[in-house]
Amino acid sequence: MSTITTTTTAEAAAAAAARHSYGKLIAWLSARTRDVAAAEDALSEAFAAALADWPRQGVPASPEAWLLTVARRRLVDAHRQRRQHDGVADTLLLLMDEAVDGHARREIPDDRLALMFACAHPAIDAGVRAPLMLQVILGFDAAAIGSAFLVPPSTMGQRLVRAKARIRQAALPFAVPSLAELAEPGGADRLAAVLDAVYACYAEGWTDAAGTDAQHRNLADEALWLGGLLASLMPEMPEALGLLALMLHSHARRHARRDDTGRYVPLAEQDTALWDHTMIRQAERLLHRASALALGGAGGGPHRVGRYQLEAAVQSAHAVRRLSGRADWPAIERLYAALARLSDSPVLVLNRAVALAETQGPAAALALLDSVAPDARLADYQPWWAARADLLRRQGCMAEARAAYQRAIGLATDPAVRAFLLQRLAQSEGAG
Repeated sequence: MSTITTTTTAEAAAAAAARHSYGKLIAWLSARTRDVAAAEDALSEAFAAALADWPRQGVPASPEAWLLTVARRRLVDAHRQRRQHDGVADTLLLLMDEAVDGHARREIPDDRLALMFACAHPAIDAGVRAPLMLQVILGFDAAAIGSAFLVPPSTMGQRLVRAKARIRQAALPFAVPSLAELAEPGGADRLAAVLDAVYACYAEGWTDAAGTDAQHRNLADEALWLGGLLASLMPEMPEALGLLALMLHSHARRHARRDDTGRYVPLAEQDTALWDHTMIRQAERLLHRASALALGGAGGGPHRVGRYQLEAAVQSAHAVRRLSGRADWPAIERLYAALARLSDSPVLVLNRAVALAETQGPAAALALLDSVAPDARLADYQPWWAARADLLRRQGCMAEARAAYQRAIGLATDPAVRAFLLQRLAQSEGAG
């Protein structure tokens, strides 16, 4: 233990441990008990103990190992009290681990991906797989997850409880599948669920461009770490490589998304000198490797061109601007057309329309937007109204453009984006 410290310092250390180690500790405990809910309860008690002990005894040299030791003991005690026959083997395993762990463990095996694949098992309802991973790996509460997935918190909470019970009752395996297993029926869906959860994590962090929201801080970095681990464990999986390439391309532009005053800067107006060119080159190598694997696999099974490879290719076509001064808009339009064939999402039509405006003009783009305008999913989608407003402005339809800008402003949740749209609205009003 370190010297006696203040309550504030102890709380800060506990918060740091929660940010960096929560998912890792839950995964380690769950992999040995198959009881995610019990692991969460035990770790919660360990954090409570830390907040009580660390101000008096000092922050341990390895907070992660301290928390694991306490949580593991809580699990052992819980098994003893319940005296469940089906938990005897798990209890003995925990006791054996504790017996051989006379010194605080410095390097704890990382089972997060194994836990993620357990959450993505076919026995778990497809609609709850990504929310479940966000909770058990990242510590999101049901309210935050429900908001992200447009589900009432109570309903989301019930779904998560049932999913955790399913993992325990069915003794689902905690293991990263082999390539052969992923090629079996349902295997591709399991990998897709894991990839989607990692990307959802990245998207949550990406929304906080300034890095000022404590709830979202480090989420993008966490997603990049998980994506990198997934790619390293599955170097022959094109979509795993494609996802990491996509995130790296996006992350490379993080310092260009706001100017010195905090003003929002659209991608097309960003200073490419502020992009992380080393990260872009890494993304390009991953994308090239993914493409070679997908083409070499003849497009079947897990070796196929999928969503994340195509989306990474879109970002690559944007990154060309750092070399040529202009994004490869024809390629971007074709890639979004290919993505639209994989999904009926109207957002893909929107993105294709933006590219189409650069290749064929705003009239063609507006015609494409009008083809999906009745879709109810777009009614409150801020980027759709913002894009429509910009296209109408470029087409000279100022009255309609102003109405669309006002709708986009009302839907904007990011103050910097709202200020940017207000500026565009003022410009459209000045233009008549």
